[in-house]
Amino acid sequence: MKALLPAAQIIAERLIARRETIAVAESSTGGLIAAALLAVPGASAYFLGGAVVYTKSARAALLGIGDAEMQSLRPATEAYALLLARRVRERHGATWGVGETGATGPTGNRYGDPAGHTCIAVAGPVERATTLRTGRPARFENMEAFAARALELLVEVVPPA
Repeated sequence: MKALLPAAQIIAERLIARRETIAVAESSTGGLIAAALLAVPGASAYFLGGAVVYTKSARAALLGIGDAEMQSLRPATEAYALLLARRVRERHGATWGVGETGATGPTGNRYGDPAGHTCIAVAGPVERATTLRTGRPARFENMEAFAARALELLVEVVPPA
């Protein structure tokens, strides 16, 4: 977790300076993205909320994404991560939304993605999605790597004030 804090600090400083807010919908990181953002003092100025959307029922209950919206989508894709980011942003009224979905390991997911696969998206004034494959089956290491990449993506996308 300590390795995540430098990027979280940069994001916090930028969001506070810009008077912007953020919300997070994450899956395979299990809350690490939100935890890193909340670990920075002053988080109440920019962090509006988040959810660990690990199952179909959580996706429906927490983000209102039902079967109809999932017809043409598959979880653990950039398109799905972008849907999560857009929806969590919308539901919280945030400037920025983050969506993350993947397969932490030690095995792949039921959709055919290998362990170490994640898709991360940021939605806001700028939208961007990316895929990371670590090539490792180590569950916790992948969770940290996924969260680190999500925070790095935020640093790339959220401009300085």
